Amino acid sequence: MDRVDLRSDTVTHPTEQMYRQMVAAPLGDDVFGDDPTVNQLERESAARLGKQAALFVPSGTMANTIAIGTLTNPGDEMILMEDSHIYLYEAGGSARLWGVHPHPLPSVDGCLDAASVHGAIRPDDDHQPRTSLICLENTHNMCGGRVISKEQIAGVAAVAAQHDFKMHLDGARLFHAEVSLGIAAAELAAPFDTVSFCLSKGLSCPIGSLLCGSTDDIAEARRLRKLLGGGMRQVGVIAAAGLVALTDGIERLADDHRRCQQLAEGLADLPGARLDPNPPQSNILFVRFDDLDVAGHQQLEADLDARGVRVLAVGDRGLRAVFHRQIDDTGLQQALEGFRAIRSI
Repeated sequence: MDRVDLRSDTVTHPTEQMYRQMVAAPLGDDVFGDDPTVNQLERESAARLGKQAALFVPSGTMANTIAIGTLTNPGDEMILMEDSHIYLYEAGGSARLWGVHPHPLPSVDGCLDAASVHGAIRPDDDHQPRTSLICLENTHNMCGGRVISKEQIAGVAAVAAQHDFKMHLDGARLFHAEVSLGIAAAELAAPFDTVSFCLSKGLSCPIGSLLCGSTDDIAEARRLRKLLGGGMRQVGVIAAAGLVALTDGIERLADDHRRCQQLAEGLADLPGARLDPNPPQSNILFVRFDDLDVAGHQQLEADLDARGVRVLAVGDRGLRAVFHRQIDDTGLQQALEGFRAIRSI
């Protein structure tokens, strides 16, 4: 049985062109700064995001935590969303590694509300931590891949500017936002001091993320990468796939968005289905069924798996389905048929 794996876009495989470029990539020692393929990837990534410099790291989690360490001091506080990846899924790194206290706020349409941010700022009081950093996420994973607009960002950025706070963007799927909005990633990244993005999700590279920012910030980030053991050697063999992704992998993300919307349209006809968001804004969709609790959705995950459709049960959010390069129109139809076979009974 062919399996349709919608658990995440991290399950993607490199393209044939990526494999060819990985074999042929000129290599050096990246810790010494002389791997030409990595250097090219960092230059192209920085240019695409409108920043001065970039740093290649093994993962998005490392990119985010290095950004926090670069932009804060121990004892500072950062404001972020309570359903953000940094807060939920990065092992408390800001507190454990850098002594930075997270102040989570509810997300509103996938973003922080500017007025709420303003109200959360600490007063100048020896008893309290200093607020110094605001983090956003675009697209917002746990909000169903919601795309954050320039206008939403601008409201938060105005508060940050007023108080001279730093800003970091977890842009793991930033190019999905670019495709969805028809706005260059550099425009969306402009208000932020640092921006991370993943190669290993929708761009279907095997490993890697980039952290982009000013020359000075990336110099400090490079030091922190070494501290965390993220300095790699002949890593151009992996970076080569990233160069292919930046050239050939972004426009095709629109196909993932289209298929995600088609799945949503099909699921909407099933009894008790509730979609979030509705319609989808990128390649991620959550679906809950009124008659199922958390355990029921876990059982539905198992029932779908038995039919060759893999999704991810995520607590009270229901099931998450994520489209990517490995899911074609045939896979979309197989997923729809699996849901209909179980839920139409």
